[in-house]
Amino acid sequence: MTQESLIVEGMTCQHCVQTITEALEKIAGTNKVAVDLDKKEVQIDYNEEETNLQEISDKIVEVGFELGKS
Repeated sequence: MTQESLIVEGMTCQHCVQTITEALEKIAGTNKVAVDLDKKEVQIDYNEEETNLQEISDKIVEVGFELGKS
């Protein structure tokens, strides 16, 4: 199991949190998604045999957000 923390720009409300959470939970291999609106941070636990950080990052961008610099 791998845990990553990503900075996500553009989150402004709980709807944004819900959008990102639901999108990432649909990716096979994700086990835990925690979105912190105040910190603009997404923490995700995933199985590297089923998905990878690039797929997770692409999904965040696909639903309308930008990755920030950590």
